[in-house]
Amino acid sequence: MNLNFSELCCLFCFPPCPSRIASKVAFLPPESTYTFVPSEAGSSTYTVQFNDKAEWQYGDNERANIEGFFTRTSRGNRLACMFMKCLRSSRGLGSRINCNIFSYDYSGYGISTGRPSERNLYADIDAAWNTLRTRYGISPENIILYGQSIGTVPTIDLASRYQVGAVILHSPLMSGMRVAFPKTKRTWFFDVFPSIDKVPKVTSPVLVIHGTEDEVIDLSHGIAIYERCPRPVEPLWVEVSCFVTLVKISCCSSAST
Repeated sequence: MNLNFSELCCLFCFPPCPSRIASKVAFLPPESTYTFVPSEAGSSTYTVQFNDKAEWQYGDNERANIEGFFTRTSRGNRLACMFMKCLRSSRGLGSRINCNIFSYDYSGYGISTGRPSERNLYADIDAAWNTLRTRYGISPENIILYGQSIGTVPTIDLASRYQVGAVILHSPLMSGMRVAFPKTKRTWFFDVFPSIDKVPKVTSPVLVIHGTEDEVIDLSHGIAIYERCPRPVEPLWVEVSCFVTLVKISCCSSAST
């Protein structure tokens, strides 16, 4: 494991609580930049309104193609979801890669209820997956899972249980302890986000993207995840500083049919 004496004492005498590791390493919910406005009386769908702090500002035509709604997780939390239809006339990710985009906010993020936790992460993506499959009837082979940073944790968990069209992991982490203690070589019972142990079960093609100078999640995490993938494609190591944060939304993207 190559930890120093004081670190070993802390680990064995006072093992960290998994929820504390998770909250310190990952969960820093930013202020919500959007709201849902009922489309019409009694409707279960909403129009999405972005405030002036939103990273992207959409025009009226583009917002008209974003369907907002809530879904419920197995742990009782209400998740805010958005389904963005691909239109050739619109700008943005969907039009550039010719696919629809489905995204959601974790429990405790945006206008989703509950609080952020590792268990909620997995329940959240399960609810998102079930919604994508049942509400829109999209087949697994037409779904590309995308996760960035902490978003790679539930993405890998889901992909280890379901085969999909492809998986994109942007700045993945091996586990919480390996981020907090970079010299950690094994998964301890109190560790969180053990993606390194789940990724060998991912049977879908996987693209790993990682910045070579990432100051939050070291490149070694991306390399280790890539090396453990059964079906990796050529990775993308970005030769620039990649100042990612651990608060990005994990999302499921469905290829347009």
